[in-house]
Amino acid sequence: MRLQNQIAIVTGAGSGIGRATAKRLVEEGAKVAVADIHLEAAQETVAQIQAMGKVALAVHVDVASAESARQLVQVTEAELGPVDVLVNNAGWDKIAPFIETDEALWEKLLMINLKGPIACTHAVLPGMIARRRGRIVCLSSDAGRVGSSGEVVYSAAKGGVIAFAKALAREVARYGICINCVAPGPTDTPFLKAFETGSDNTRIIEAMIKAIPLRRLAQPEEVAAVIAFLASSESAFITGQTLSISGGLTMV
Repeated sequence: MRLQNQIAIVTGAGSGIGRATAKRLVEEGAKVAVADIHLEAAQETVAQIQAMGKVALAVHVDVASAESARQLVQVTEAELGPVDVLVNNAGWDKIAPFIETDEALWEKLLMINLKGPIACTHAVLPGMIARRRGRIVCLSSDAGRVGSSGEVVYSAAKGGVIAFAKALAREVARYGICINCVAPGPTDTPFLKAFETGSDNTRIIEAMIKAIPLRRLAQPEEVAAVIAFLASSESAFITGQTLSISGGLTMV
């Protein structure tokens, strides 16, 4: 197992890619703090992990709060041990034409999708620097690489995540810390299922699938597999990179 005795935090792990990632990391030998703003969802993920005979801890976190991010790290280290891996997965979106959005929506999108990874990384990094090891994987999106209609501010935030990870990877490489991004394309998650409700949205999803060379949505487990690789020692010479998981939708 590639992550034997490692301690990991996965934000937004109450569902979707986050839940799949938490389960994959414990399969690889890690103990995982399952962090989510919805504590009951995090507890459900933990119950599924415990049913696998693995160790996990449910922790409430609001990633848009630097204080909440610090508390997440403190609780994790008190209960499980020093953090080796951080997966900045928590995110949120609302699809709408930019001209129909307002400042309150911009603020929420930027706080969760950009400030969130910054705050959680800032909280975990001092310990990683002191121990001279660590892996941080940030969830961006192909929207952050090439832009996505109806997701303009979300695209800006996810592009910011990529720039943040690249710049910080340069700063902390000397400490043996690797920071990378994964950029999923359309993925079969609860968010996408909720969006699909309604005939117009169904046609949008169908158009997405037709545009993907592999002609299907990604599964959360497929994204989790790439995250697990980047969290492991097998990726020890990879840092500052962004890997699209999009079935060929984008090739950049």
